[in-house]
Amino acid sequence: MFYTWTVTHRKNPFTATLGATPPYLAGRKDSIEEFAYALDDGPGSHERISLVVGPRGIGKTVLLNAFEDTASDRGWRILNDTASAGFAERLRAEIINTLHLNRTALKGFNLHLFQLGIGMQWDPKTLSAEAYPLRKALKDLLHAQRKLDRISHSDPTGVLITLDEMHHQRSNEVIDFGATIQHLVREGENIAVVMAGIPSSIKTLLASQDGSNPVTFLRRANRIELDRVADTDVRKALEAPVEETEVNWDSGALNSAVSACQGYPFMIQLVGLWAFRFRTNNTISPEAAKEGISKARRKLGQLVREPALAELSPIDRTFLLHMAQDDGPSSMSDITGRLGKSSQYASNYRRRLLDSELIETPSSGQVDFALPYLRDYLREHAASLVIDPH
Repeated sequence: MFYTWTVTHRKNPFTATLGATPPYLAGRKDSIEEFAYALDDGPGSHERISLVVGPRGIGKTVLLNAFEDTASDRGWRILNDTASAGFAERLRAEIINTLHLNRTALKGFNLHLFQLGIGMQWDPKTLSAEAYPLRKALKDLLHAQRKLDRISHSDPTGVLITLDEMHHQRSNEVIDFGATIQHLVREGENIAVVMAGIPSSIKTLLASQDGSNPVTFLRRANRIELDRVADTDVRKALEAPVEETEVNWDSGALNSAVSACQGYPFMIQLVGLWAFRFRTNNTISPEAAKEGISKARRKLGQLVREPALAELSPIDRTFLLHMAQDDGPSSMSDITGRLGKSSQYASNYRRRLLDSELIETPSSGQVDFALPYLRDYLREHAASLVIDPH
């Protein structure tokens, strides 16, 4: 049966865009509260330096957004960027531009900037990283913030830096950035940093090299490992946005939608969005939910599964395809046999996929998919995924 769009036009309350903040943030209350306490408790609070880890679609960027909102509500200045090549220089340039725009108000402040003999009409582009590195730029920004707080008789505020998509390929830049932040923390500055990345990138970034850890400040950071959310939170996340639209869920439709989400935050938004679109007038019926779930699964494959698999080696994908032959957990002995390789060979790729959090170990000697609908996606696209274990 084909379901037409509803005649009654209402704005869809769900936001199925990766990184966009949903109308109801499910299952992350504790992390947000702990971060808020850390901001209020002052310099030195552990959660002020945090590392958010989780697979695609689990809500890392959304949590960064929530942390930014928490800091902004307290009057903090926010600097955010993606941790691609050159992120530290982009942060430095943003600080310089901010100071330049406010140079008149900052006149008379004892800033490193004004010790360079540049005058009041200086050009932001003329300040090299050698003459004015990120550490000095941040010190000036923090000092200016502190002085302005005193002048306005406001509570002390600070600077929050958020970095998304951390990656081991930028390890040298991360090391330098970490050294800068460590110095500021030791000096008691009102600084907070929250970084996020997928497990395979973060674990490689944190790995020791020749017995020494290259990114000490990350190893010491408060680790927030995002997992699926409870069904009770999924239900709230599906119900709450709809309540403000005069649209109702049929109870059976809601139960089906909750089950289909499997605790996966991005799936909540996909299912909600498409079920809402397929509704009949003011009711999301079981039929609308069924169509919405089907559409959501296809979108999940396109937006999340496809890019995740693209980053894997052919043998990683082959391992997963052999797992997809089973309807439930796979025996490692079966996978080894299907690969036609030694148990050590199979174990090496098992470890890689565990580190990527694409698979999990429900019991000894077994592996299963850690992400919803990955088995189905692999089965549906097996022909386009090369199996070549040799």
